[in-house]
Amino acid sequence: MLLFVCGMKIPAMIRRRHDPLLRAACLLLLSAGCLMIFAAPDSITTLNQFTGIPNLAAPVVYATTTAFSGATLLLIVNWRPAPPRQTQRWSRMCVTAYGCTILALAALFWAGNTPVTQPALFDAYYATTPYIREMIVTYLLAQGLAMAAASALCWRWSKEVHGSLRAGLRVLAPAYLIIVCYDALRLTAVAARWTGHNLDFLVDRVTPTLAAPACILGALGFVIPLTGPRIAETARAVHQLWQLAPLWHALQEISTPGAIRAPLPWWRTHPAVLLTARKTALYDSLLALTPYCDPAAREAAYHQARQQGDDEDHAAVTADAAMILIAREQQRTTPGPPPDATHSWIRRPPDLIPLSRSFASPVVRELVHGSSLQKAAHHD
Repeated sequence: MLLFVCGMKIPAMIRRRHDPLLRAACLLLLSAGCLMIFAAPDSITTLNQFTGIPNLAAPVVYATTTAFSGATLLLIVNWRPAPPRQTQRWSRMCVTAYGCTILALAALFWAGNTPVTQPALFDAYYATTPYIREMIVTYLLAQGLAMAAASALCWRWSKEVHGSLRAGLRVLAPAYLIIVCYDALRLTAVAARWTGHNLDFLVDRVTPTLAAPACILGALGFVIPLTGPRIAETARAVHQLWQLAPLWHALQEISTPGAIRAPLPWWRTHPAVLLTARKTALYDSLLALTPYCDPAAREAAYHQARQQGDDEDHAAVTADAAMILIAREQQRTTPGPPPDATHSWIRRPPDLIPLSRSFASPVVRELVHGSSLQKAAHHD
């Protein structure tokens, strides 16, 4: 999947050859995908048998791991806002350091001797072998330093941002720390061999259990900033649709001549699109009710709401809702617009959310059924 996504990014890389962030992201996808393939036990065995070189899979996996570590650090450096010259300088240092490390791993492997194939316990088995021990320590230190630096950068950056980006960085930081623990445990097992002790269980039983949480948290850390804004937008749209429900149920049957309402099934329409369509339909309904809206009825409702203890803003919204309900009933009972409808209620688009909350309040219906409002609604 990682390699597939990387392949999908190739056209973008061709169009944006000089985009360092895109190059770093593609390098991370490529190295991570290759690492998933090469580090699998079956792949290690197959590579050793296919080449006929005992343990050739070890430097291949170590080099891929080092490339992944460098690509991770490179991506964070280019992702985090910083002066362009500083970003370029750190990027060059990262590429140079980890490129040289990969070359050193290859040279150390060819200089050493690994006659016995060890697909699972290579680190511990060859911990005391000249050149090979240096190769093992080199790749573990390279990965540990990169992950520690990436974790520190993510945590420091998370204090400067908010929202889904902050959440993603707060997830990435512990994910990289888990990999640091992975390297530390393997280094502990290697150092134990140097002193004549045996802590091989750290390599074959403990560290493999850290791979899954590190991968899951790392994937979530990169996914959350990408999908977080869209999820938040959808959640806001759904919440507003729920808030507009009382007003929608009250006005959806209003006759709106000239307004076209296209059917939008909720199960296949994005909530943001459905919210826009619903707001448009509500404004059309309010506009159709404008000739029937009586300011005298609104004024009477406003005074009654104030007498009941509402503040000015809440009383104004309550009065609007009461006037709209009276106008709706008049439209239903009047075959056409009233001939003397010279007043216009909508001077500016009303805020639909507070208006909808008022429709859900029993106070509004009590005001509508009050005798003073009924008289105001039918005055000449």
